[in-house]
Amino acid sequence: MSYGAFVMPILVAIAAFGGLSVHIMTSSRMCFVGARNGHMPEILSHINVNRFTPMPSLVFLCTLSLLYLFISDVYVLITYSSIVESFFIMLSVSAVLYFRYTRPDIHRPIRVPLWVPTVFVIICAFLLVVPCYVAPYEVGMGVAITLAGIPVYYIGVAWKNKPKAFTDGLARVTQFCQKMFMTAKEEADVDE
Repeated sequence: MSYGAFVMPILVAIAAFGGLSVHIMTSSRMCFVGARNGHMPEILSHINVNRFTPMPSLVFLCTLSLLYLFISDVYVLITYSSIVESFFIMLSVSAVLYFRYTRPDIHRPIRVPLWVPTVFVIICAFLLVVPCYVAPYEVGMGVAITLAGIPVYYIGVAWKNKPKAFTDGLARVTQFCQKMFMTAKEEADVDE
């Protein structure tokens, strides 16, 4: 057995662990900011009073991760998420091309050659088209899961005149989670 055969799995495990840690920390911050802007339940906008971390968001993502474990085939899970992620990343990078074309004279603090976002959009389009051909059922499930967020958005965010019973129930859940995770709402910055 060679030295490299022993070291490579350890290095892959360290890289995977590091990547997962970064993903968990950044995703929890996205939930935190989304909740702070009113796009997710209020409890996700709270931080732990001792550690100043978005504890409810971390627990929420941990719960989602544990639910993902019920899918036994990791390739199905990758297909579910990669098609949706590739689509939204492609839309985001397409905005760079769109604004470069429609607003060529605005100030850009970071200037990227046009070929970079163009190649990136082409690669994302490839990552969208190939799974549709290879695994249409999994792609359909990923799209269905994503579209399930539309009614959640309308019920949770767009619907302003919610029944009192609904808002009271949500307030009780928020208070319970505040006590359980020792969290509070982040203090607002005050301009002086």
